[in-house]
Order: sequence, then C-alpha cells, then structure tokens
Amino acid sequence: EIARLQQAVRNARNPNLLIERLGWIFVTKARQSFDPGYYKLAEQCAVYLDSRQPGSCEALLLRGHVLHNLHRFKAAEPLARELATKRGLACDFGLLGDVLMEQGRLKEATKAYQTMLDLKPSLHSYARAAHLRWLKGDLTGGVEAMQLAVAASSPQDAESAAWVNTRLAFYQFQAGDNNEARRTADIALAYQHDYAPALLLRGRMKLSEGNSDDAAAQIRTATQLNPLPEYRWALADALREAGRESDALNTEQLLRQTGAADDPRTYALYLATRGQLPETAVQLTESELKERADVFTHDAAAWSLVRAGRIDDALTHLGQALAEGTKDARLFFHAAVIHSKAGHKEEASTFFEQATRLRHLLLPSERQQLQLVRGAIDNDFADSMRPVTGASALNVAATESPRREKQIQQRR
Repeated sequence: EIARLQQAVRNARNPNLLIERLGWIFVTKARQSFDPGYYKLAEQCAVYLDSRQPGSCEALLLRGHVLHNLHRFKAAEPLARELATKRGLACDFGLLGDVLMEQGRLKEATKAYQTMLDLKPSLHSYARAAHLRWLKGDLTGGVEAMQLAVAASSPQDAESAAWVNTRLAFYQFQAGDNNEARRTADIALAYQHDYAPALLLRGRMKLSEGNSDDAAAQIRTATQLNPLPEYRWALADALREAGRESDALNTEQLLRQTGAADDPRTYALYLATRGQLPETAVQLTESELKERADVFTHDAAAWSLVRAGRIDDALTHLGQALAEGTKDARLFFHAAVIHSKAGHKEEASTFFEQATRLRHLLLPSERQQLQLVRGAIDNDFADSMRPVTGASALNVAATESPRREKQIQQRR
C-alpha cells in the first residue's frame, strides 16, 4: 500500500489527498510495527501538505498527532488548540485532550475529552474517557467506558481493537479477575496475533501467578516485537525468576545500552529500583518533566530522588504524583518507601497496605522490595534501601519464589 501510494503521488498533478493518506498510513505502520521512524515519515508528509496549503487543518492534525506520539507535547499543543478553534471536530479535541493529559493538566484534558465524546461517541472517545477515569482512581468506571470502546471496535481497525481490548484486560487484571483478563487479552490477539502489549500483559499475568517459564517465553516474544525498556525490564525479571541468570544479565545489558534514548522515564524507574546510577535517574526524570508532567513522570522523579538521598524533593514530586487519586501498585509502593525514608510511619503503613493489595501488578524485583517495607516501617528502614550491587534487586531469600528458593538451596 505504501509503495502504491508513493507511485501515485509521483504521477499526480495535485497530490495533496494522496500525501495526506500516505501520512496516515505511516502513522498506522508506526503503531503496528512499534517503529517510531514511520512517524518521521508521516511528519514529512505533514510538512509537505503545509507547504502546499499553509495552515490547513489536514496538515495540522497529522503533524500534531506525530508530535504527540514522539512525546513532543508542548509543540503539539498549539496545533491542537488551533484545530479545536478553527475546525472543532471530535478528533481535534481528542488530540488536544491527549497533549494536555500528558502535561498533567487533567482538568483541561477532561473538558476537551468531554467535547470529543459529545461530538462523536466512538471507540476513540470511549477509550479516552476510560483512561481518564482510571487515572482519577475510578477503576469500575474505567472498565465500563472501556467496554463501550471494545463494543465499538471492528476488524477494519484491528490495531485499535487490539489496543482497547488490551487496556480492558489490564483493568480486569488490576481488579483481580484473571480469567476474564486472559479472555480479553486473547481477543486482542485475535485481532492482531503479534500484538506486543497484549503479549506483555499475558506474560505479566503468568509472572504474577508464579509461572516464570511461560512468562519468560511470552515476554520474550513481546520484547522481540517492541524492545522498549518496559519490556526488557519485565523480561529480565521473568528470566531471573526462571533461574536463567545469564540471560537476565544479557537482557539488562541491552536495556542499559538503549534505555535512556528509547524511554528515559521507564529507564530511570529501572535504575532507581535497582539502586544504580541514582544521579543519572534524576537527570533523566528532570529532563522528562520539561516535556511531560503527568502523575507517572512525577512518580519517576520522586523515586529517583529518594534513591539519590533527596527525600524532601522526593516528597514534593510524590505529592504531585498522588494528587489525582490514581490507584497504581507501583505508585503506592514508591509512596510507602518514600514516606518510610522520611520517617512518616503512618503514611508509609497506609501506602504499604494499598500496594500489597495490588502487588500482583508489580514485577518480582518490586514485590521483593515491597516485602521489606513492613520491617522498614517498624525498624526505621534499617538498610533495606541500600544500593543494589548485583543484578537482582535485593538478595533476600525469604522473599524468593518457591522455585527460586529451591534453586538457591540446590546451589548451596
């Protein structure tokens, strides 16, 4: 399809419509292949359209969408605002809501999303409503809205159908309904059999159930399709749980080589969780906050700062991370640790309980550290947050899985 359109563009006297269509095909290809290089090609199409028709809404929407997906949210915002004012279609308000949400401006994003939904109830507007509800701590409401998105999906847009089913499966997994989550993830994979986010989620579910071999296999497949830090971190943990230390180390080596460029926020979280290069983690999150100031970036900043010993600064960012009421296992785990380090035992205990209820969503290395928080609360944190010098997060036999404990005993 790309080659056919490129040839048609060469032969056309007025190629504008063909260039626009080609740009959106590049966007679709980027989403399907997880190759951001296609977004650059789409941006070139938008630049060409704007050169032919300066200020055209078609060029603005295409370029704004590309900038959003490249995490250039501040650059995308004026384009989205111009679109909303000049044309005011549902997709224009969707883009505006997206860039505002990523900058942590949820009240403004809510208004934009509501306008989008009022103009055109659809898979895309329902999915945004679901995510917004989830961000505000309303899991039940998020499930309800995402079910509407799933009902509006079709094979004609298989990638979007796979995405909303994967998100619904995650919500169901968070709610503790693993059987329903597995069924929904399978539906996502029926739409797109090699859909990396669904494969990763299925692997994470296997990992939470102690099935480390199957988890490693599923997550490895997902990582081959989309080798971002989130995937490689999960794969390293799964391999380590399966007793494949050498493979885990190799995976982490690849993560260290590309993590800062591919996804600085997740890489900073990884470093902070491992207790490695705390100042690098802080620098990465500080840079990320200049463009992206949502709850999860503030959480990454707080987690990096506490590892660097800057507890007061960590508490400031933690407050911003918790401000919207988001119910997230990693966020609660970090909050428990940070408050414990600050000597706030009551707050630490509260967040420990909340994290424990959602511990199935954490990676094994995070669950291992969570087990230490209770003792840390009672013992002024002792030395449980010491930097990690080895590959595994914390070498505490009592927190190992039964399989890992057996392997440790055999080695002894």
